[in-house]
Amino acid sequence: MSALWFAALPLAGLVLGWTIRWLYARFQLAAAEQKAERIKQDAVKEAEAQKKEILVEAKDQLIRERNQQEREVRERRAELQRYERRVQQKEETLDKKVETLDKQEQSLQARAKAASEKEEALAGQEERYRQELERISGLSAEEAKKLIIQGLENEAKRDAQLIVNKIEQEAQLSAEKKARDILVTTIQRIATEVTTEVTVTSVSLPSDEMKGRIIGREGRNIRTLETLTGVDVIIDDTPEAVVISCFDPVRREIARVSLERLIADGRIHPARIEEVVQKVTREVTQKIYEEGEKVVFDLGVHNMAPELIKALGRLHYRTSYGQNVLAHSKEVAVIAGMLAAEIGANREIAKRGALLHDIGKGIETDGDQNHAELGMELVRKLGEDPRIVNAIGAHHNDVEPTSAESVIVQIADAISAARPGARRETLDNYIKRLENLENIAESFSGVEKAFAIQAGRELRIMVNNEQVSDDGAKDLCKSIAKKIESDLRYPGRIKVTIIRETRIVEYAR
Repeated sequence: MSALWFAALPLAGLVLGWTIRWLYARFQLAAAEQKAERIKQDAVKEAEAQKKEILVEAKDQLIRERNQQEREVRERRAELQRYERRVQQKEETLDKKVETLDKQEQSLQARAKAASEKEEALAGQEERYRQELERISGLSAEEAKKLIIQGLENEAKRDAQLIVNKIEQEAQLSAEKKARDILVTTIQRIATEVTTEVTVTSVSLPSDEMKGRIIGREGRNIRTLETLTGVDVIIDDTPEAVVISCFDPVRREIARVSLERLIADGRIHPARIEEVVQKVTREVTQKIYEEGEKVVFDLGVHNMAPELIKALGRLHYRTSYGQNVLAHSKEVAVIAGMLAAEIGANREIAKRGALLHDIGKGIETDGDQNHAELGMELVRKLGEDPRIVNAIGAHHNDVEPTSAESVIVQIADAISAARPGARRETLDNYIKRLENLENIAESFSGVEKAFAIQAGRELRIMVNNEQVSDDGAKDLCKSIAKKIESDLRYPGRIKVTIIRETRIVEYAR
């Protein structure tokens, strides 16, 4: 019995423990439910309070916005009323102006009607007077008008010719002496050596065997030289000589010096050719700069940009009509400086513009601009004086001269190009220029014969004395001179002389 009791004790303990735990869990669940109920009630109360607060704020905001909108509406209404008043005032003003314009238009119409009536009356009266004058004179209105116009035209021509003759005489008396003094003073102080070059250069050879060495195996040597220098090496039957042809004088000079050194050295192969050409190129480039510096130093021109000095040096290898361009530029600068000093212009500007007037010929470019435009663009980029820029562009009348210095550069350029020995022309061009002069003169009515003499510096014209009067000869001379100026390009000036004579021949038998 006691053993059974001891066996039931653990079971009873388990049941009692489980019961206690269940009761404790029920107690905690009830406490949690009560706490949750309290939290829910607090949350509901807080939500109600926030709801009331939000509604109050929303009502306040709505009231404020409504007040703001009413205030804006009142302001806009007042502004619209002001605009309406202004528009009404403008309409009233416009109505008054329209009324005034209507009155003025009516008045003008009345005046125009009265003027038209007067014009008709005057026209009728003028017609009666014209018919009466035609009856008295025996001429129609057109015939009388032509007679009057012809008489006035002849009289005006005669008076104009007299005035022109008087002005020319007075100008010649005062201008010729002054111009002669200035030009003689300028030119007599100049003596410039002129270098004549062409587009080909001949290089002498010690023997004809050297031609084969210059050509090289399969033409390697001559191809290398032509490729590196950009020239054409012409090897023909000319004994002991080869010809270098190139329109770029600098490349032609580099090729000539390189070939002469290779011949003197005796070692002619592609590597040696490349070495010599590079060395000669550096030397010629240095010489170009030195030539530019020398001219600038000789003329006393300061603050010259290195680009301009280099371009000036390249002119040492350029020629124009056989005249060395650098020597020509230097000569023009000297003449321009003297002319500027004689007439009181800016001597430094004239000299600098004259020195740089052909600077475009020393610029390496592939463009289609002429040398005056290239020179203007270069000196403008380098910040030269606008008068110098204009002098460069105006020396061939590409732009209008805007200063006395520009005109001086034009004159100095013409003097340097036109003086005897400065330039040379081919025989064909020379003959063609003389023929053009004679053809221009013979194209005018009344000209019997024209002769170009003094190497084209003078045009002597024989006219028919029955077709050309003394006054008409002067007009004809000026017309021919203007025609030559407009149609031909020539250095210096051409004297036009007209000869009119009356010959009476009788034979005694």
